[in-house]
Formats: sequence, structure tokens, C-alpha cells
Amino acid sequence: MTVVGTQGLTMQYPRVRALDELTLTIPEGITGVVGVNGAGKSTLIKVLLGLLAPTSGSAQVLGLDPQTHGAAVRERVGYMPEHDVLPADVSAAEFVMHMGMMSGLPKAAARERTSDVLRHVGLAEERHRPMGGYSTGMRQRAKLAQAIVHDPQLVFLDEPTNGLDPRARDEMLDLIGRIGHDFGISVAVTSHLLGELERTADHIVVLDAGQLLRASDTSALTLSTGTILVEVLGPTDANQQVGQALVDRGVTAWPSGDKIEVRVDDPKVLDTVRDVVVDLGFGLVRIQEVHHTLEEVFQRQGGPA
Repeated sequence: MTVVGTQGLTMQYPRVRALDELTLTIPEGITGVVGVNGAGKSTLIKVLLGLLAPTSGSAQVLGLDPQTHGAAVRERVGYMPEHDVLPADVSAAEFVMHMGMMSGLPKAAARERTSDVLRHVGLAEERHRPMGGYSTGMRQRAKLAQAIVHDPQLVFLDEPTNGLDPRARDEMLDLIGRIGHDFGISVAVTSHLLGELERTADHIVVLDAGQLLRASDTSALTLSTGTILVEVLGPTDANQQVGQALVDRGVTAWPSGDKIEVRVDDPKVLDTVRDVVVDLGFGLVRIQEVHHTLEEVFQRQGGPA
């Protein structure tokens, strides 16, 4: 099922064209909308929410036109803005409950949903503190909570990992994965970093200067490289011994960190790897297929880095 579709969507500002005849579809699941700053990602979200009127073209969100049914769209859709817009003197519990009621929830239901979503995003213990004292990561979690408090069918997350350290970024991506895969809410998440969406997004849409550069399932983009990583258990020179034994048997192999990378031109190579490790008396810990990263895909094709 398609949750978002646009046809010839154009947004012309006085000095820049933010969207340029953009035609795309976003299916159910988690979709990463990727592009450098200025690619048109935030403008697209605002048009889809009915907050901006496009210069030309059309859009559908959950089967509704956001220009004529903006309020109905916003009842069914959640939105986490890029910029920090949280009131400093209000607690997360008060703010998220208020946003739930603004989205149409009765007060009792909004209070119950607020408790649930703040627990899901990891703010249960801090929910009564004023948000002005929150860290960047906590503020991002509060913004995420208000976006899903009304149990939307679709949620737009605009650069949700901005300003986060690596650990907080990983935790945010895990939360996004849970929303899309466990809660059944379709997600459109924007980012200028291809790599961080690999493990989370089911689909990737790449924008460049307001135009569609590419759209595909993530799995179709990150195809196998035709190599495997082999991890063995043995003495300190175990990798060197296994690698040399493979080369002696005509297999292309080379060191890769604390593992051995092996080219698989024939399925029989896997049997050869197993036999070599066993013959040397080592333990075979893991054989892992190597896939292209999204950055590799687009660098190879001349897309965004």
C-alpha cells in the first residue's frame, strides 16, 4: 500500500526551487528520505502536511489531498520537526498530553497514551521535569513521543538524529525501528547521512535539488559484494594460516581487520573454507556475507556522498 504519492510537485520560492516536478511514492514501512541540506526534504514534509501550498503538482497522503483536507491529514499523521521547538518551562508529560489532545484525543485517553509513549521512548522517569533541563537526546525523545502519542498511521521524522552523539543516535534509530516494525506505524524519516538509515529503513528515497534521484528497497541497493568475512578461533596467527591455506587451494582471500575476507566465485568455496579451518584444527566462529553500504552504492553511481 502507498502511504504518500506526489505527481509533478513543484515548490518555487522567490530565489530557489525547493521541489522540482517531483514524482514519487512512499510505501508502508520505514522509508528513508535522503539528501544533502537543501535537497528539499523539509519542504516536502511541510507540503505533505498541508502547511505549505505547492506552486504546482499534487500530493496524496493516506489517500487524502493535504491542500484540501489538511486537518484530516494531520489527525492521521505525526510530525517530529527538525528544529528544537519545545517549551522550556513545561514537562514532557504536560506537553505530550497537550499534543495528544490537540490531535483529537479525549483528556483521559491522552493522559494514558502519554504515559505509554514516554515509557516507550525512555522518558518515564524524567516525564515530570521541565524540558528546559533535558539533554539533546532527551529533547529529541520528547519530540518523538508527541509525534506518536495519537497513534498515527504515518509519522514524518525530520532529521531525528541531528545533534546526537553516536550512542544516542543508535538509540534513536532503534526507537524508529520499533515504531515502524513493532507498532505498525509507517515512518518517513529524513537524513543527510545515508549510512545511518541502512539498518533501519526498508526503502530509500534519494532527493537532489528537489528532484527524485533514486527510489528503491534498501535490500536492492545494498546488494552482496560477492565476498564473505570469515572469523576463526585459534592462535594469534590463525587468520594468516587460514588465509595462506585458502590461497594455496586457489581461493582469493585477504586479511580484513581481525577476520579474513574471501571472494566467493563458486558455492564450493564455502566448503573449502570449512575444510581448511577444520584441517588446521581451528574453530569456525562465523561466516558473514558482505554487502555494499549505501555510501558505496551512491559514490559508485555518482550520487550524494
